Amino acid sequence: QLQASGGGLVQPGGSLTLSCATQGLSSSIYAIAWFRQAPGKERVMVSGISARGGQTYYADSVKDRFTISKNFAENTVDLQMNSLKPEDTAVYYCAARLNLFTIPLMSREYDHWGQGTLVTVSS
Repeated sequence: QLQASGGGLVQPGGSLTLSCATQGLSSSIYAIAWFRQAPGKERVMVSGISARGGQTYYADSVKDRFTISKNFAENTVDLQMNSLKPEDTAVYYCAARLNLFTIPLMSREYDHWGQGTLVTVSS
């Protein structure tokens, strides 16, 4: 029900936009988050947006570089990533949780997951 896309190879300092299509889920009642998992590391949350889009969350490591947004007309959630660094290299996953008011911060709270898209930041 979630389809993540937009990953690829980018040079340090470059930009990418990831998109999560929330097919079959009404994004207006689901909190949506982006997680990432680097090789040999745990999956961590990098950004989230509340059901109505009024609240956002960013991990300190991506604050001021990443922007999350919801497109209610197209039922997608985008993650604009700027000033990318090699340490941003990871598989990125989008996840959804039925929650009208808050942004869950733990991966175990999310019950719908996309398949992941690989972002590689390298020169």
